[in-house]
Amino acid sequence: MMFAWKSLFPLILVIGFIIFEERISIPSCKEEIISNDEDIVRDEEGGADDVRVMMVANLLLMGSDDAGYINSYFRYSYMAKFFRKSFDRLKPDMLIVLGDVSARGSELTNNKWLSVLQQFQWMLGPFLSLPMHIVVGDRDIGECSRLNAKFVSRIASSLPGLDSAGCGAFKVSNISFVSLNAVAMLCGNNDLRFSVERVIEGEHLDVKSHGKGSAGGASEPRKVESEFTNLGWRENTLSSRSGPVLLLHIPLHRTNNSGGALNVLKRTHSTKSYDVSNSVGNRGFSGTGQYELMQTVPPNATEYIFQALKPRIIFSAHTHEFCDYIHRDGTREITVPAMTWDARDDPGFVIATFGRNRAVTVSQCSLARESHVLTAYISVLVLLISTMIIVLKSQSTQSVI
Repeated sequence: MMFAWKSLFPLILVIGFIIFEERISIPSCKEEIISNDEDIVRDEEGGADDVRVMMVANLLLMGSDDAGYINSYFRYSYMAKFFRKSFDRLKPDMLIVLGDVSARGSELTNNKWLSVLQQFQWMLGPFLSLPMHIVVGDRDIGECSRLNAKFVSRIASSLPGLDSAGCGAFKVSNISFVSLNAVAMLCGNNDLRFSVERVIEGEHLDVKSHGKGSAGGASEPRKVESEFTNLGWRENTLSSRSGPVLLLHIPLHRTNNSGGALNVLKRTHSTKSYDVSNSVGNRGFSGTGQYELMQTVPPNATEYIFQALKPRIIFSAHTHEFCDYIHRDGTREITVPAMTWDARDDPGFVIATFGRNRAVTVSQCSLARESHVLTAYISVLVLLISTMIIVLKSQSTQSVI
């Protein structure tokens, strides 16, 4: 009887490990963070009109040719399970990727970039049936010293909903989203950054026209045209948080005397600086030499974005850490953590639910730690080897007897 049990133990162990793998692929979501206007009462029961958006960032894919055995058959395999389980459990209506799909997309040839996209599509699984938007990150398009408008246009053309400058604007159930190429905002006077600014100006006029329309007024075509051709600073009389949901890869600048961060914003890997040219006299986007890409969008560019767009809420990435930050005007910025073991031991993502009456709720979700999974693999391997040794010794003893 004892011998029969020992013979079945490896099978029991394998079955138990399969169950363990399925369970650790399920995301764990923490208590929701409520982000809304003061005069809005949250609908606790939710509603049929609510839109649930899964926000992920920093996948850092290598492509099938360069991924290596560990990434291809371990990390990426688990990442596909994470996506599948997140889809089944959370039932999102849309997926937004906040940049850095590739670990080094700016260095890849066109064929290798397509390989990264194929790897990404394989990983998404059921998410391919949902609406999707992808923001460009610094690893996707490169640092300022090598930022090239033609290259950015080629990358953007392969991603859904982006224009040639790597920006986009779309609506889902009457919720307006604007995504900006924040990497270009770090770089001095260049055509790409000017293209991003033109997108901001266009969205600024759209925000103003909607604001006036809601008040019963309308903008005159001649006035709109003159405003669009005058790309200088202007005062936006609309209230804070009345504009679109803003999507960025690089977080906006944070001041020490603001509402404060509920979690520390920091970068966990590269500390190299990116070249940023001086831009004195242009929108006040002046610099003092180099601006570190590992930090945030420059202060003046941040202020310009706030003045022009009056964002309802901001979602950014890049730091690999979760952060809930409240800016001076009360606008909330959620920094989404990296969703890859290449960046952190405990990857994660965010679920944002956009409800009626402009209410927004945010849940921080975490995934299994790589160290825990590896420990489980090693433990199972040791137990299997030990069991096999015991069984072989028992068989040897029985044969001698």
